[in-house]
Amino acid sequence: MPRHRFTDTRQRIEQAATQLFVARGITETSVRDITRAVGISEGALYRHFESKDDLVWQTFEQGYTSFARELQSLAARETTARQKVAAMIRGFCRAHDANPTHFNFLVFVQHGQLAKLAEDAPTPVTVMRAVLARAIEDKEIPPQDVDLATALVLGAVLQPATFAAYGRIALKLEPVSDRLVAAAWAAVNAVNS
Repeated sequence: MPRHRFTDTRQRIEQAATQLFVARGITETSVRDITRAVGISEGALYRHFESKDDLVWQTFEQGYTSFARELQSLAARETTARQKVAAMIRGFCRAHDANPTHFNFLVFVQHGQLAKLAEDAPTPVTVMRAVLARAIEDKEIPPQDVDLATALVLGAVLQPATFAAYGRIALKLEPVSDRLVAAAWAAVNAVNS
């Protein structure tokens, strides 16, 4: 089989599985459901992935670390902590709006997959934490618990994304990205004396 057809089939499997996992849940989605959605045999799926768990893991690991590297790149282009945080939050919003299903997959399955990541693997959390730790060190934001600061910033964007996933707010985040940046920046600057 030509390499491009192998890669194309793998991508189709990942896309169909991601849609099913987000819509139904991982446990509720069978290998048969995935192969029917792609129009391939179960054997064809197993040429790409050892199991459904392997499919979840590989799709998550590649997507999550790739997104983390994208966030690192966005932050590296900026000079101040505020600009770095803003660029990363806008990156979250663009990623969400470009492919909400994939974004939701990464958010929804991370709790079952994070422990499998290599200790030195970049993650969106570690990238944001590094920026905020440096901002504290450089006195761009007040001294504070860097993990709480990271949670506050990520919560400012991930909670609206979660509400969007469940239809509680409009689907697009980019139109409100300036508001999310302002909320996140206010949160890390509102430190009790």
